[in-house]
Amino acid sequence: MFRRKIMAELEVWKNSSGKKKALVIKGLRQIGKTYSVREFAKENYKNVVYVNFKENESAKKIFDYDLNVNRIIIDLSALIPNSRFEEGNTVIIFDEIQECANARSSIKPFCEDGRFDIIATGSLLGIKGYNKKKGKGVPTGFERVVYMKPMDFEEFLWAKGINENVIAYIRECYETKTPVSEATHQAMLRYFKEYICVGGLPYIVDRFISTNDMNVVWQEQHDIIEEYKDDFGKHLDENENEEIDFSLLGRINKVFDSIPAQLAKENKKFVFSALEKKGRSEKYLPAIQWLCDFGIINLCYNLSNISDPLEGNKIDSIFKIYMQDSGLFISMLDRDCAAKILSGDLGFYKGAIFENIIADSFSKQDKKLYYFHKDSGLEIDFVSKIKNEISLIEVKATTGNTKSANTVLKNPQYDVNICYKLSENNVGVVENKITIPYYMAFLL
Repeated sequence: MFRRKIMAELEVWKNSSGKKKALVIKGLRQIGKTYSVREFAKENYKNVVYVNFKENESAKKIFDYDLNVNRIIIDLSALIPNSRFEEGNTVIIFDEIQECANARSSIKPFCEDGRFDIIATGSLLGIKGYNKKKGKGVPTGFERVVYMKPMDFEEFLWAKGINENVIAYIRECYETKTPVSEATHQAMLRYFKEYICVGGLPYIVDRFISTNDMNVVWQEQHDIIEEYKDDFGKHLDENENEEIDFSLLGRINKVFDSIPAQLAKENKKFVFSALEKKGRSEKYLPAIQWLCDFGIINLCYNLSNISDPLEGNKIDSIFKIYMQDSGLFISMLDRDCAAKILSGDLGFYKGAIFENIIADSFSKQDKKLYYFHKDSGLEIDFVSKIKNEISLIEVKATTGNTKSANTVLKNPQYDVNICYKLSENNVGVVENKITIPYYMAFLL
């Protein structure tokens, strides 16, 4: 399949000293968790024992009794042909572990036993598998949790076969703040627009590379969106009640379906009254949190002031919602949206599209998302730490000015001295304002 950055984290975990915790990889469905883990295990262990709890109902039953490690490995040996449990040379992969809460509970005794390494993967682990009524508890202190996300732009370039020297050259231009050669700059802009439309789900990227057909890509994205919507209902039975909460399901779907319209507004703050005339935040906040836990959206919070610590200045009740994967966001817009992006004709949604992809980029770097808006009309698209320094980030679908940023930079009440402007323009520096092309966002 494709080269993924998570492999480096897996290597760090495997080579860690002392009593090893289990590695638990969380993330949205279809982002490549299973493939990455199995490839890593195949290359780094003599013996790999793979258990998929979504496909193997018999495996679940093994964990219905006591969680004695010796009994479990005997039962797994009987269930899985050719499985070998050799101390120090075996990794056990619990795939789709959210389907078997007791397998999650067995992580503690396996870690205490110490003979085998454990890797668990799961979709919806923030939603499913934590119900105490359905399991023996989550093993606090015995897990190293890693959040895997869709492919970032650099991984997309790897998938397309772009030479490492080219990527190193882009990185050098960013670090030294020197313009990229025009030929490479134009090529990178084209690749970045492709990435906006395709997104970072490995299966979709593979379909794009193999067909070069955006109609195929759109259909596959549309199918995945429908599958995710099916998941919304399937996994609501993990609440305290044993039945689906249809009122919550309705609110989840309303919030999700409203994202394109919410981002199309000039002020992209999420407005509850857009969901229903007297829509109140307390009614819809559980649905928004559910979608966050599901892993399909990111929240970007308004700041009361631009100063350290940013988290301490966020306003919990005022936020924007961005999609986790830009390709899925594009598939929720008009059918011809991808063609318009690739041709440069973006129309009404241009601001939303480019803000969403930058939010997505920051999320993949594990950055928390903040923006700054005042009723006077002053607005900064993103505020973030760049090299440990609070920085303004302005995203321009066209060349655009940075009037709000200029106002903030000149005002001593704000603890910020630098602004990055992302646009189609090449690298450039004017005083404390740095212009970089969109495709360098992954370097921020």
